[in-house]
Amino acid sequence: MAEDTTPLDYSLFQYKGFNLIANVHQVPFLDTLENFGIRDSDVFAVTYPKSGTIWMQHILGLMHYSNDLDGPVSKLTVQVVPWLEVQLPIRKNQDPATLTSPRLHVTHLPQYLMPKGLRKKKGKVIYVARNPKDVVVSFYHFHNYSLTLETPTSFDHFLEKFLHGQVFGSSWFDHIKEWYKHKEEFDFLYITYEEMVKDLRAAVVKISNFLGKQIDDRTIETIVDKCTFKNMRCNPSANYQMIPKTFLDHNKGVFMRKGKVGDWKNHFTVAQNERFDKVYQEKMKEVPLDFIWDIND
Repeated sequence: MAEDTTPLDYSLFQYKGFNLIANVHQVPFLDTLENFGIRDSDVFAVTYPKSGTIWMQHILGLMHYSNDLDGPVSKLTVQVVPWLEVQLPIRKNQDPATLTSPRLHVTHLPQYLMPKGLRKKKGKVIYVARNPKDVVVSFYHFHNYSLTLETPTSFDHFLEKFLHGQVFGSSWFDHIKEWYKHKEEFDFLYITYEEMVKDLRAAVVKISNFLGKQIDDRTIETIVDKCTFKNMRCNPSANYQMIPKTFLDHNKGVFMRKGKVGDWKNHFTVAQNERFDKVYQEKMKEVPLDFIWDIND
């Protein structure tokens, strides 16, 4: 029988009000997450897309399982710190209850779709936030080489879809507001992409302290060195270059593109910036969060 080469449908669909990707996210598996058994040692890194997810993945992986990420037979970071909401082949038929602690995960899910046990302050949640102007630029470029997301017709059109939450991950504004509003229900650390860029060592120490990890200075320096943008960009275990070509067209772009703070200034027109600021001020007026919009701020 000939192999079926029909392209998969990667259109967006809503799962309980949240935009996910067909043939990446499976509803029967998502339905199991509500009752996912939580251990005290579990760690969940939460991000909106393009907000430093792989960066936090790699930091957590090195902090807990550095031996698995080093050497000629090293695993991919996504295997050591897998997605909560994606049933990867390595996790099929694998009972989470049998996995060694600490179990590390990353996720883009909103707070209301997370396992119920987390609200008992079992496990730990690290929320990584990034200024949304840089998020939308990075997300736009990602759409241009991801095979699981539609190719934008223009940056202006994509910006409007982003502002209306008509993208994978739904609304950036809703995501961060709801997580921040409910943070007291979790054992919760809030950290920004921009503070990680400005002082990565301080960020690694902050994360290790939150997790109760006693890490010596030499190990801290090793983690920081391996988690610089330059070194991660060249590391096939961390830069997603090993992700199958059925998901990413590596000829059209790279997952780790620039990692800059303030790159939005190279893309936004004056009108687009004014439009964004108007929406931001309206939607975030009651949220006591500040962002660094330029590395020189």
